[in-house]
Amino acid sequence: MEYPSKLIEEAVTEVSKLPGIGKKTALRLVLHLIKENETRTLMLAEALTKLRTNIRFCKICFNISDETECTICRSHKRDHSIICVVEESNDVMAIENTAQYSGVYHVLGGVISPINGIGPTDLKIEQLVQRIAQHKSEIKEVILALSPTLEGDTTAFYINRKLKEMNVKVTSIARGVPVGGNLEYTDEITLGRSITARVLFD
Repeated sequence: MEYPSKLIEEAVTEVSKLPGIGKKTALRLVLHLIKENETRTLMLAEALTKLRTNIRFCKICFNISDETECTICRSHKRDHSIICVVEESNDVMAIENTAQYSGVYHVLGGVISPINGIGPTDLKIEQLVQRIAQHKSEIKEVILALSPTLEGDTTAFYINRKLKEMNVKVTSIARGVPVGGNLEYTDEITLGRSITARVLFD
């Protein structure tokens, strides 16, 4: 594709690196930003710079946060005896949108995937084990809310095995979520029912 400007070409190259955005969509977005009021474009650039510079991860659950502890972990209204284990922060947002869950979370940062070179030590699994060990008497249940894929199931089995000796109830979300699907794309009603109809992990 020929570009009228090197600056446009550079911007298109960077924008097209975002997931789900090809070169044509990237070009449309770049041209839109050029037409926009300069202040709006600069505000977008500033917001992205702030995001990259200031974003943190909660020291307890590893969810995206503005502070060292996220609002969910700090909340006295949440049930801290139930921990819902998810892959990524977008899964936390998906479950929160169902308004069916009042416990806390633990974000793994992915799933075990040998083909992609991701092993248990690359995830926040050991931190989960330590978290439960430190608060053993307070934690009643651990919900494994991982996507029903081969990698998700492998990760769930691994975590279940690690928690067996801790005498903590381990459940998984009901399989109303389609096999091979991602929680992020599951409708809120189905996801909400999966949380409320969770079953013992076996």
